[in-house]
Amino acid sequence: MEQFNEHREVYSQKVRAGKRTYIFDVRTTKGNDYYITITERKKRLGGDGFHKNKIFLYKEDFNKFLNSLTDVINHVKTELIPDYDFEEFDRKNNNDDDFDLWDDD
Repeated sequence: MEQFNEHREVYSQKVRAGKRTYIFDVRTTKGNDYYITITERKKRLGGDGFHKNKIFLYKEDFNKFLNSLTDVINHVKTELIPDYDFEEFDRKNNNDDDFDLWDDD
């Protein structure tokens, strides 16, 4: 049986969002259990390094988290600003692919 290091990353996805980058990592524990970390990273004012915020999401909360996030996003899209073109961000951010905020340490 393969030994896992505690907090070993097993899957990762990066979302570039203008001046921010969101990282979704699936990690495993020593007991071979899984959890997700969600990291927001953005440059500090003045270009002096980065500021990071991290959320830990455990498997017992996955469904509640996803349902609530989906409900909140749908509420904003359908009730608060139904006429807004959210796909504008997809078109705009496709131009950001050459700029990798996460890898620029």
